[in-house]
Amino acid sequence: MRKILIPTDFSENALNAIKYGLELFKYELCEIYLIHAYSDEVYNTKGLLVRAGFEELKLQTFRNSEKELEKLEKEILLFSPNPKHRIITLSKFEILVDAVNDLADKENIDIIIMGTRGKSNDKKLTFGSNTLQVVKYVKCPVLAVPNTFKNGAPSKILFPTDYLLPYKRREIKLLSTMANSFAARIVFLHISKFEQASYRQQDNKTFLESCVEDNKTEFMNIKGGDLTATINNQIKSNGIDMVVMVNSRHSYLESMLYTSTIDKMGLHLEVPFLILQNLQRY
Repeated sequence: MRKILIPTDFSENALNAIKYGLELFKYELCEIYLIHAYSDEVYNTKGLLVRAGFEELKLQTFRNSEKELEKLEKEILLFSPNPKHRIITLSKFEILVDAVNDLADKENIDIIIMGTRGKSNDKKLTFGSNTLQVVKYVKCPVLAVPNTFKNGAPSKILFPTDYLLPYKRREIKLLSTMANSFAARIVFLHISKFEQASYRQQDNKTFLESCVEDNKTEFMNIKGGDLTATINNQIKSNGIDMVVMVNSRHSYLESMLYTSTIDKMGLHLEVPFLILQNLQRY
């Protein structure tokens, strides 16, 4: 049973991520947790001077959240009446990253799916603040879906890797199963200044190959040093409709996530971005 967590702020961006995620996992038995975290809506309300007013607003916001989740579940059943999917809705008086982290641990969630941006929809940013917080601090795979991307059936998935990281079998299996559902090809892209791979790289690549032996795969080696430019070029020229990276200590992805803005790295992602975690899950 696949366990999927989808945060929602009831925006069009969130709905697009839901549609994409349900299409992506339409062939699998899934428990799908739809969660709305609403503490910021309460705390950011101006003019609250007494505790009684605060408690009343908190209760009313909870009721609104429950009503919107009920509407959303009905809408999902109209466009995706999938008997393999069981939907569970949750309203939480927490900040989003804490609510998602707690539920991911409690339910042993396989993957979190969310829009790259939420209600603010700042087109100057690759990731909105909530998505960036979840990617950085929740130790669970995250699939971030751009609002402009509508196709739910990937055909070619780009996986840039230096083969220096040990991979988690569970997370590579997630990718393998997902790709196999649509007969998608996984393109492993290795960019290096060196001709010879180290023993660590050879062993990690061998492990990776063993995890995806039932998939359509392609292993590319490109000599060079500009990873960002090479990834952007591959997305544009090679028909890529999903990008996968592993987040780990001192990795390219971590350096990208921990700059003041991800956009300074120049990685222009207009396709879904699956972030696998090589950080310890507690």
